[in-house]
Amino acid sequence: MTKHQTSSTQSLKFPLIEQAKQDETSLFSQSWELPDYIKSNLKHTLRPYQEQALSNYRFTQTKIKPNPQHVLFNMATGSGKTDLMAALILYLYKDEGYRNFLFTVNTNSVLMKTIDNLTNANNEKYLFTNRIEIAGEHIAIQTVTRYPKIQQPDTIYLKLATVQTVSSDLFTSKENTMGVDDYKRSPVAVLADEAHHYSANTKSEKEAENTWESAINKILTARDDLEAADSSFKKNLLLEFTATVDFDKESIYNKYRDKVVYRYPLSQFMHDGYSKKVKRIETSANDDEKMLNVVLLSQFRKYRALAEGVSSTFKPVIMFKSAKVAVSRKANKRFNEIISELNPESLIKFIHKQQMLDSNDNAILELAYRYYLQNQPDLPRIVSEIRRDFNPKNVLNANDASGNMLEKGQYDALNTLESPNNLYRVVFAVAKLTEGWDVLNLYDIVRISDEAKANKNSTMVEAQLIGRGARYYPFEISGKRSYRRRFDNDPSNRQLILETLHYHTMNEPQYLKQLVSSLKQMDLPTGKDLKNPPIEVKLKSNFKKTDVYRHGKIYYNEAIDVPDSYFDSIQKYGIDHKPDLQRNLNYGSHEVNYGALAAATETKTINVATFNDRYIKKAIQKLEFYKFANLKNFIPTIHSMREFIYGDQWLNARNLKLFLTVPIEYRADSLTSDEILTVTVNLLKEYQVKIQTGYVKKRGTNKFIGYPIKDYLSNYSKRIPNYDTQTQFDKSQDIDNYNMKNDTFYIYENAVVNHLEYQLIQRIQGHLQELQDKYHKAVYLFRMDETMHRESAKSDDLKLHQYQQHPEYGIHLTGYQPDFILFLENTDDFYFQIFIEPKGMSGERFENELWKEELLLYMTDHHAEMEFADNAANVRISGLKFYTNGDGRGTMSQLTELIKHTKPDKD
Repeated sequence: MTKHQTSSTQSLKFPLIEQAKQDETSLFSQSWELPDYIKSNLKHTLRPYQEQALSNYRFTQTKIKPNPQHVLFNMATGSGKTDLMAALILYLYKDEGYRNFLFTVNTNSVLMKTIDNLTNANNEKYLFTNRIEIAGEHIAIQTVTRYPKIQQPDTIYLKLATVQTVSSDLFTSKENTMGVDDYKRSPVAVLADEAHHYSANTKSEKEAENTWESAINKILTARDDLEAADSSFKKNLLLEFTATVDFDKESIYNKYRDKVVYRYPLSQFMHDGYSKKVKRIETSANDDEKMLNVVLLSQFRKYRALAEGVSSTFKPVIMFKSAKVAVSRKANKRFNEIISELNPESLIKFIHKQQMLDSNDNAILELAYRYYLQNQPDLPRIVSEIRRDFNPKNVLNANDASGNMLEKGQYDALNTLESPNNLYRVVFAVAKLTEGWDVLNLYDIVRISDEAKANKNSTMVEAQLIGRGARYYPFEISGKRSYRRRFDNDPSNRQLILETLHYHTMNEPQYLKQLVSSLKQMDLPTGKDLKNPPIEVKLKSNFKKTDVYRHGKIYYNEAIDVPDSYFDSIQKYGIDHKPDLQRNLNYGSHEVNYGALAAATETKTINVATFNDRYIKKAIQKLEFYKFANLKNFIPTIHSMREFIYGDQWLNARNLKLFLTVPIEYRADSLTSDEILTVTVNLLKEYQVKIQTGYVKKRGTNKFIGYPIKDYLSNYSKRIPNYDTQTQFDKSQDIDNYNMKNDTFYIYENAVVNHLEYQLIQRIQGHLQELQDKYHKAVYLFRMDETMHRESAKSDDLKLHQYQQHPEYGIHLTGYQPDFILFLENTDDFYFQIFIEPKGMSGERFENELWKEELLLYMTDHHAEMEFADNAANVRISGLKFYTNGDGRGTMSQLTELIKHTKPDKD
């Protein structure tokens, strides 16, 4: 379960998942790694959650007696259930001895896609390697309509059929079809995709569901009367897969509570970065206007990709979703007319009209409009490209009469839209693509409003389609491909547009309320794509006339190259690793924060006598980062995992002791091995972050370089974060725009800062008179925002690097830029530069940042050690302790003392 699930779902218990988790964390359990025969025979590398799903299933077949015949994998749309099925086929063949597999689905379209994925080695989406080899033997996958009575060695027999066909064959005696005797003769493993269609979830069940339930019961029990005492006997198995299970319904939960073997909800999938982000464009535009808007956005997305260095094969696809086939065909016809009639003049007129609409406040559309307006001289070429790219030949209508999407190669075209040879940019469809369609380069879905309904059923279909369209597209940049989002922190939207799905819908309150409800029910986080223009932060014109701006400098220390040989201990990564590990125990829903909550919670420290190196090894096995091949990239001096685990300079696992801070009422004998392992895993996760950030190829020196203020302080733009209420992630941002025109000490006309930063500015203002009394010539506060130089190499210049040697962890190599510089100058041309850093965090996060404060204070206390590149004897550089809310640490008092006792050097 994750924090993103509803409270009702959170409280539900699934015994198989709990048992698998307990077994995995047990010290007496033999840890299991994904076998090489699975790794080497799958085209795709399994993701950690897919490996966990497979591990959970293996647990049910090896450590639970009797082995469960029927299990359910509840995994998000787009999370790679078919890859998992391919891995399970290999596992069941090799480890459990199954050779006969039945793959069943609810629709022919999904069936055709899966046949290609599992059996067609020439298909781009084939899931296995071209040659499957296990234990030195070539394994053939043979598709059958009926399992042969005499079976060949080294062969996997795979029957793929719709649930309707399977049921019909069982209940209707026909030649060359599979009856109960066929499932009785040899053990069969059934893989049921989109299994929610087959579950009885109301009192008035559909006949198809009754037929399926009866059919599957016949298949599962077909061999029961053959069961023998010997261990080689195998029952038939049913493995169900679905993203959609309504566990809030008691009947569904009761049916599946002891069958669910793994869960991976959609919100977790999206939070982990394996999907596109999803934004809603809610507009009052009519369908014609929405069609042209989405074409302009899609083409802008294509141009943006090329500008960012994405492979030229990048092709964003649009889908138009209609309520009825007749409406879809009518919309298709109208779309072709709009494209054929488009010209540069009509395009400019359209954009101006859209920009005048008060209701049109969509950020991404405005970016697209701006692009076309800025490139007006080139519009004839752009319009020509639009008419070519969206020519009727590149528009696919998936509303064939047969319902199977097989006419004119439609099926192949729909499932190869990512292929460079597939030129389709647009798909028109009704509801048949809501399942089984796994196109990755779908970036825009448009709801055609004509005859569209706004009831719960229709909006749930839309929500499911949005979830399917959110699958991530692993495009290449400079030859490198990623399968997770790369640009979540891109404030410009220029790159994030390549990782966002937009759903274009109508601005009708009642419909939107129902849609949002359906999206919540699906656990699918989305938000409105609202305009959020960057705010320009301008230098004051009066400041630009001063000698400080024209001739002054700001000083940061020089960084030099660091050899790999430097990284010879864990301390060199800024990790204060001690033999006595002091950690906190998450106790129930309350986390005891060591050393911080003593006033609120009475605590005690217990020695965990059972802690030993096995926990370290077990935790390492659970974390992908600590695989040796990867770890070696960050710790070049280690030669083996054993050295990392047991070496004196590294984890030194044999000599570690664990002490836990727990509530005073906590009984030490209540501590479980699961809790100890969780603490250990969290420790290594923290070390992972420090190792990754600590492996820096530059280190600081005591030599300071002056950078001209006029070259480095300039106007810049910054956005105020605009979080949608429908997302379930942290929205605790408090950035605002403050007018600073009348505050002469502040060099910018406005301050786009958070509340704590603004509080610091006000505190400085409160000390302004005493500062000006001593520094008559200049008192200025610089806001050093990294967005000033986001797109230039200058941002790397203005960073401080730790250069003092810490007795325990050496030197933090990571550079950082304190948020503020207080710049002071007196009549003797003595310059005093004071770095100030506000910190709103607390607890361990605050403690992890303290190395920055140590550097600031070290500069204050060791001025004599500093060297200056320009022999500047009249410069003093200092730093203050972190400023916290309400000046709780006395930062302003330190400033007062510093000003009082600092005098110009008279060398």
